[in-house]
Amino acid sequence: MSLEESFEQLLNENEIKKISVGETVEGTVVSVKEDEIVLNIDYKSDGVISRNEYTKIPNVDLTTKVKPGDKLEAKVIKLNDGEGQVALSTLRLAQEKGSKRIEEAFNNKEVLTATVSQVRDGGLTVLVDETEVFIPASLVSDRFEKDLSKYNGQEIQFIITEYTPNSNPRRRRIIGNRKTLLVEEREKKQKEVLDTISVGDTVEGTVKNVTTFGAFIDLGGIDGLLHISEMSWGRVEDPNKLFTEGQKIKCLIKELNGKKIALSLKFPDSNPWLVAADKYAVGNVVKGKVARMTDFGAFVELEPGIDALLHVSQISRERVEKPADVLKVGQEIEAKVVDFKSEEKKISLSIKALTDDVEPEADDNSEVEETKDAE
Repeated sequence: MSLEESFEQLLNENEIKKISVGETVEGTVVSVKEDEIVLNIDYKSDGVISRNEYTKIPNVDLTTKVKPGDKLEAKVIKLNDGEGQVALSTLRLAQEKGSKRIEEAFNNKEVLTATVSQVRDGGLTVLVDETEVFIPASLVSDRFEKDLSKYNGQEIQFIITEYTPNSNPRRRRIIGNRKTLLVEEREKKQKEVLDTISVGDTVEGTVKNVTTFGAFIDLGGIDGLLHISEMSWGRVEDPNKLFTEGQKIKCLIKELNGKKIALSLKFPDSNPWLVAADKYAVGNVVKGKVARMTDFGAFVELEPGIDALLHVSQISRERVEKPADVLKVGQEIEAKVVDFKSEEKKISLSIKALTDDVEPEADDNSEVEETKDAE
């Protein structure tokens, strides 16, 4: 090698930049494999980013993330990876930036948005610039959720409620909270609804849950209770036979007590007692079904919302010990109205009274005997 060639080589080596471990470098993607990225960093050897040093997402295909020609920033972790190349990490650089981002969000109570990267037994893990934030199961939702798998891969919002930085990532403690945001949003919606409704208003809602004692109706951010006794003017045995979850219904605001809303489907203009005085006036003959029985009589449903009492003494001209001896629940009967009390909403019936207007038929023998006595 000539003196001139030696001088040129030395000059070229001096022109090559020097790098050190921990330094941030920028390079151009030369090639990409599923598990490896090669960067030209203007150094005597190329830089290599392995899959584990690119992201915490397991088994990601790096060819779907970058392409030749892309510019990347990375942190130098080894000057020689054992194969003469520089080991780089975009993950560690991102984590440093992420840690600062999270600290700022914690101090400013900022709402963050990130994707759930892992569903764990105790909660969710989300990534903020490749920095893990753990959201405990109790802070994921404003209600208990047994199965959190639906959140996997989902983008969610949360705030940082605990931040304990540490140079060792394993000892770093970063806790996220989604529940607080949901509670605040729910309270905001509740206030908006409560500010716009009054007792007597008709509102539309969605059946949220049906129980044996009633149904909870979502009014757009706050629930109202439709008690079984308010579902109809008539008797309701099983709310599940009337309503299904997701069903849209119109209800009446019956009562407001703070955030408690009592609903009703018994609209005043549909009250059957409004026209009951004419339909069930004393002397009218009516039909109905035996709804239930006691020892002193049977209650007969004339129509939904109007029951009448058929006293045991009014069932037959013959002596009846108890209604169950001659009547059955569900049996249709005909009877005469013998008493109507509008204010007390009480109606009394009598089957026996139906025979009062019926003249007994005289047989031939009785007519003969009467004739003889007259003579």
